[in-house]
Amino acid sequence: MFLEPNFKGQRSGWIEVICGSMFSGKTEELIRRLKRAKIAHQQILIFKPKKDVRYDDNSVVSHDSNAIESIPVVKSEDIYDHIANTNVVGIDEAQFFDNKLTEVVQKLAVKGIRVIVAGLDMDFMGNPFGPMPDLLAVAEYITKVHAICPHCGSLATHSYRLSQEKEQVVLGEKDKYEPRCRVCYSMGNILDFRQGHLD
Repeated sequence: MFLEPNFKGQRSGWIEVICGSMFSGKTEELIRRLKRAKIAHQQILIFKPKKDVRYDDNSVVSHDSNAIESIPVVKSEDIYDHIANTNVVGIDEAQFFDNKLTEVVQKLAVKGIRVIVAGLDMDFMGNPFGPMPDLLAVAEYITKVHAICPHCGSLATHSYRLSQEKEQVVLGEKDKYEPRCRVCYSMGNILDFRQGHLD
């Protein structure tokens, strides 16, 4: 993380955002930071949206099958009900939360809590996703992680939907999505046809 040359130290509360496309390692990085905080004997809690049950109803699970116990919540403000005596709060799949999430994490940071948020910065259409743009604006630290485009080997920044669903939120894994670089993403279903994704 870049720090200003005259930086003299960070107070205890701040916001970190980990963003990128699908399969870029966002959740993996979130879990890594939370486990390090736990090793440092800090009290941690991790939250995820209740609707995300792809791998497990309660745990946050990365694509590499690393897992950490979490608290599923319906709306952002439910986080307030659980944070007594907590030093570090992790939030996964932030793009699925309501827009109150930005207000919630700022209030937690002011209370002295380190908040680590992970989420998709863009939806399958390449548009900013949910509260992520606002979270990026208010964060002290931002980490953008990248997958690898399976078509050309470049850094992947986009989540390309292979299925034909048009809704913004469609839960799925490699059966429905693949990471793509900007150019391969813009080629759209031309690449789908070549790879046999279309019937």
